Amino acid sequence: MTPQEILDQYGPRESMEYDVVVVGGGPGGMATAIRLKQLAAAQNKEISVVVLEKGSEPGAHILSGAVMDPIAINELFPDWKERGAPLNQPVTGDQILFLGENGGTATTPSWLVPECMENHGNYVVALGSLVKWLGEQAEALGVEVFPGFTAAEVLYDDKGAVRGVATGHMGLGKDGQPTDSFQLGMELLGKYTVFAEGARGHLGKQVIAKYKLDAGRDAQSFAIGVKELWEVPADKAQPGLVVHTAGWPMVDDTFGGGFLYHLEGNKVTLGFVIGLDYQNPWMSPFEEMQRWKTHPAIRQHIEGGKRIGYGARAINNGGVHSLPKTVFPGGALIGCDAGYLNASRIKGSHAAIKTGMLAAEAAFEAIVAGRSHDELAAYPAAFERSWLREELERTKNFKLWFKKGKLIGNVMTGIEQWLLPKIGVKAPPWTLHATKPDHLALKPADQCEKIEYPKPDGKLTFDRLSSVFISNTNHEENQPAHLTLKDDRVPVQVNLARYAGPESRYCPAGVYEFVESESGGQRLQINAQNCVHCKTCDIKDPTQNIVWVTPEGGGGPNYAGM
Repeated sequence: MTPQEILDQYGPRESMEYDVVVVGGGPGGMATAIRLKQLAAAQNKEISVVVLEKGSEPGAHILSGAVMDPIAINELFPDWKERGAPLNQPVTGDQILFLGENGGTATTPSWLVPECMENHGNYVVALGSLVKWLGEQAEALGVEVFPGFTAAEVLYDDKGAVRGVATGHMGLGKDGQPTDSFQLGMELLGKYTVFAEGARGHLGKQVIAKYKLDAGRDAQSFAIGVKELWEVPADKAQPGLVVHTAGWPMVDDTFGGGFLYHLEGNKVTLGFVIGLDYQNPWMSPFEEMQRWKTHPAIRQHIEGGKRIGYGARAINNGGVHSLPKTVFPGGALIGCDAGYLNASRIKGSHAAIKTGMLAAEAAFEAIVAGRSHDELAAYPAAFERSWLREELERTKNFKLWFKKGKLIGNVMTGIEQWLLPKIGVKAPPWTLHATKPDHLALKPADQCEKIEYPKPDGKLTFDRLSSVFISNTNHEENQPAHLTLKDDRVPVQVNLARYAGPESRYCPAGVYEFVESESGGQRLQINAQNCVHCKTCDIKDPTQNIVWVTPEGGGGPNYAGM
């Protein structure tokens, strides 16, 4: 049965109407919902708000470093400390290390640290725990939070405006046909719909394409962050220490670097970020992260400890000039769904919260005025006046300089992020522009040096499958694959032949592997059960043949303390 035939036989779908529908229960989505309810209470108005979250609970799919700038949560909840927000560990020290294969140098004295890397006044957090807390605050204000529901389809009215979303059906078999446990999805309709799905949002991507929101903007760019959580011996714990690294194991001009943060409770969170515009198809971001941990400067923090968490996620790092238009008839894009992350600071949660608040304020004003399904022009206008706009303008060239080589990247980053602020210049007077999306960056495999990675030791370094296991990833096995191919022939005839099958290496969860086919030769096997929803394949596939779609609600990772 086709999707339309399913609706014809089992429909119509039930619908629920709200003033605002929020897609995604991360920091941005929750901030949107909370701010709407705060404004309504202040003016004694009634505003109905629903948040759809595809994870099993708020925070289950949240993955971030994270060192959090509290500037936005201070605005959302000035009394967050009294309310018990889990921002428990202030940053106590910063280290920036430039690594060689065996040694490294630190940026000293402290006044040489670029402004973007200064973390005084920030907090080392488990962002998933903060999002769970935000969900509790939202519900206390009367927001309806629906975890375990995927927003699978954008709904449009007869004038082409977004009127809401439909959740995915439950109980479809692998063949896409209804089983005995089939349940039809439902429609959630709103005067405005806010998309807060995170980087490379499934529906946000569709909305950008439909309304050509990226016309005239720079190409968006992404990175993949591979992260682990460790419990370390008490004598190794340095609560509040923040370490960032550049250099090794990146041996070419690939954009990348590491982070290592000491949480409270003898926990250390660490990871490696690699720009998805890398050129060598033999590269494996997962293996680079494992190799990075073996450096003496990193292993000293975790050796003798136990790895207790793992995850991976694509992150935006295109900069302010890669932002699409963020409003369209009936809705808005916020947070990383639009691309508001500050790559130079490796921070996006404060931007997500702030843009969620700005979108909420614009939507509230419109609803009170009796409007619906139009463009919330007040939202991008408010962004242009905000501290966030000023912050992102300061770091607009950060990644782009590194495309010109590490030497130029380091020199110009020093000028823009250290020298200019010292002499009172708020933002670089020049602007670089990105024209090529990440998926076009790969070179043919025969033009690149093959990378041989060492085998994991099971103590400090690990393989993909044992890593996915501790991410608590699970999907209902009898469901349509949520990793789809436009053309089944392309993986072998193009990706394998020209690029040596890069999907088997860029995926950090072992989803893609080339195996012997029954008819001889190779075929691509997709192990969708392993998927941690990082979206790397949707971004990096050189032919853009892989399309990530939503699985059944509640599937995917269940991150704890990440």
